[in-house]
This record gives sequence, structure tokens and C-alpha cells, in this order.
Amino acid sequence: MRAVVQRVKSSNVAVDGTITGSIGLGLTVLLGVEEADNSADASYMAEKITGLRIFEDEEGKMNRSVLDVGGEILAISQFTLFGDCRKGKRPSFIRAARPEQADVLYQEFISECKSKGIRVAEGVFRAEMLVNIANDGPVTIMIDSKKEF
Repeated sequence: MRAVVQRVKSSNVAVDGTITGSIGLGLTVLLGVEEADNSADASYMAEKITGLRIFEDEEGKMNRSVLDVGGEILAISQFTLFGDCRKGKRPSFIRAARPEQADVLYQEFISECKSKGIRVAEGVFRAEMLVNIANDGPVTIMIDSKKEF
């Protein structure tokens, strides 16, 4: 799994002009699922992201997690995170999981985050979405469950 994690003041996602998920302070997580991923990857990502210390403490140091600040998560499935552009100019998505597998693991990630007491808002799987992100900092972190980067 791959994720682009952004610390946000607020974020929302809309489908056909209707907001389907919205958060205040927290993290917007764009989550891609690879064909080789399994439940262990979903657990790893939920643990890593909910514990990621990218919120400032009283001294202005990034030392608090979304759990510590009582933040929320907006989770959005994004298969394009596995777009391979090394050859040519048209990305190949061959490593991205098939929708049936990706949705299961995306839902597992969400469930694991919720089990930690975090409110999680969602996009609509496989829908054309418009995402509004008020990136705070800006702080943007990339995470890969296979530790490829």
C-alpha cells in the first residue's frame, strides 16, 4: 500500500457536487492498494498513519499524532499512486490492485483507524471525486507498506 498523507486544517470530498466526506483538523490520506497487498499492509498503514507525529506540540515541534490532537482522517482510495511513469509518458497501472481486492483492503484500513477512536470520513470508492485540501504547513508525507521509499 502507498499513502500520501497531508496534515490539514480541513478537507472534504465531493461526488457529483455532493460532499460525501468532510473533516476539520486532521489528516487527508490518499491510499493506493497494490495487487501484492494484504491485511498486514492495511494494519501497518493504519498503525503508521495514526501514530505519525506531524502535529506541533507546545514548543512548535512536530511531536504529536492525529490521535494526540483529537484529529480526524479523510480517507480516499487512489489507485493512481501505483502509476508507473518510468517508460514513456502514459502511466502503467499494472501493479494497482483490482477494484474488488482494493476496496476490501481500503475498508480494512478505515476500520483499523476507527478502532483507535478516530473519526474517519470517506470518499466514494471508484467514483470521480473532487477533493478540497487545506494542507497545513504544508506537511505532506509519503508512506509505503513495503518500504520502497
